[in-house]
Amino acid sequence: MNIYSSDDVWTMLAKTDRPIIIYGTGNGADKIINEFQRLDINVCGFMASDGFVRDRSFRGYRVMSLSQTEQQFPDPVIIIAFGSQREDVIQNILNISKKHTVICADVPVYGENIFNREFYEKYTDDIQKAYSILSDDISKHTFESIINFKLSGRLEYLTECFCQKNEVFSNILRLGKNESYLDLGAYRGDTIAEFLNYTGGIYSDITALEPDRKTYKKLREYADGMYNTQLFNMGIWSEDCDLQFNNSLGRGSSISADGVQTLAVTRTDTLYKRRHLTYLKADVEGAEEQMIKGSINTLKRDKPKLNIALYHRSEDIFKLPLMIKEIQSEYNIFIRQHPHIPSWDLNLYAY
Repeated sequence: MNIYSSDDVWTMLAKTDRPIIIYGTGNGADKIINEFQRLDINVCGFMASDGFVRDRSFRGYRVMSLSQTEQQFPDPVIIIAFGSQREDVIQNILNISKKHTVICADVPVYGENIFNREFYEKYTDDIQKAYSILSDDISKHTFESIINFKLSGRLEYLTECFCQKNEVFSNILRLGKNESYLDLGAYRGDTIAEFLNYTGGIYSDITALEPDRKTYKKLREYADGMYNTQLFNMGIWSEDCDLQFNNSLGRGSSISADGVQTLAVTRTDTLYKRRHLTYLKADVEGAEEQMIKGSINTLKRDKPKLNIALYHRSEDIFKLPLMIKEIQSEYNIFIRQHPHIPSWDLNLYAY
């Protein structure tokens, strides 16, 4: 691998004497500010997209528009602190990057590990092993580009490996007309709709889990009348038990020790103890490792096609591929980065 060797993004920001402006005012901005405070990096202000500026403040700063930022700080370093897969939003960020230095300071959606130079050096061996098991050149290029993006914060590393989902479903997953589909983190049915699109609406059976109560109601409405379909208001884990669930973040709600809702969780191996699975999709907000641990028997026995989120925790990009390959050595493993800033739509695919 050809890995970015200059100062990582955090070291670069600690050294700069240019004004640092954070673009975004949500949870991502809070995480970046927390790391800035640890590293004694100063922030000069916050900005938001024109439609979101209004008359408000964040962390004691008045939130500015881009034009207001440019007037006050002619040569800023702009830090992206929110995520979007919308084409117009991505294009707007890229347009801003043509005029200013725009950086993504990578912070994990879940967990405490920051993917900085120290983190990379600590896990270099595992990162190299994960790279070595990838099954095609696109996966290896994507893996290398995302590592470089995380270290450097430079958008070009991310955008150069964008890949559309049609390529994955056409060339890797190639879903048939008799799939037994498990959708973990089914949300309101968007990934069931994706599945139906690529199977022509023909399948063997569908099992879908959604832990958030309000979202689960929407899922039930979506799936009403579908044949051979069972839905569960549950989470997925490495064992069958009850856990605490934080339901305050909408689509990002997750299993958390400080959650106020008690949630029943189960294992893939429990769901498929007496039947076979052909296709597993999991986007489970940081619980992917636990999900894999609870799927060992099914992966060994059935070797289902896999579609697993690879971006929630800093270690997921190398840890999850290695876990899956160790469980089922016959898997061909691929990764793809779908259009999203930052790299929050990085997925593992396998067959």
